[in-house]
Amino acid sequence: MWKYWPFRKDYLVYTGAVLLFFISYQLAFSKTLDEWHFYRQLNQELAATNDLSYQPGYMERKSRNLERALALYRSDTALFRSNTLSEIAILAEKQHVRLTGVPAEQDIFHTDRAILQKLRFAGDFFSLNRFLYALESAKGIGLPRSVVYRTDRKNVASVSGPVLEILLEISK
Repeated sequence: MWKYWPFRKDYLVYTGAVLLFFISYQLAFSKTLDEWHFYRQLNQELAATNDLSYQPGYMERKSRNLERALALYRSDTALFRSNTLSEIAILAEKQHVRLTGVPAEQDIFHTDRAILQKLRFAGDFFSLNRFLYALESAKGIGLPRSVVYRTDRKNVASVSGPVLEILLEISK
């Protein structure tokens, strides 16, 4: 059959070699060359930054974490102050502590990001400590910014123990 072939056998070998080259290029060399180009591009980006502290998604992760932390103390109601105070009063009652003083709202305690509310509680020392722990661990109420324990020397007869003053920070 090959002796009746109209072309020379050399052409058949050359055609087979070219065909084999294209097949091998498609199966192996093209993927290798693509990976080599990608490797060169990554090396150029690394050389351009030349800083190990560079992290592309750092600011996005930081912003996401801050938003998650602020979401714990976020308020979105018009009756926010009264709702928060009623939640705190219920929490205090569970710990056998009385809410004795809530000053009127003052503009100096309001910022664009948070409301600062001063509160006074009365009770025995251990109940006040349990209440403070419950207040810190309660979600959605706020975060104590400062805590002061006092005993009122003037009104010793009316107050049956120490007084706890809390400056509570509540995010808007």
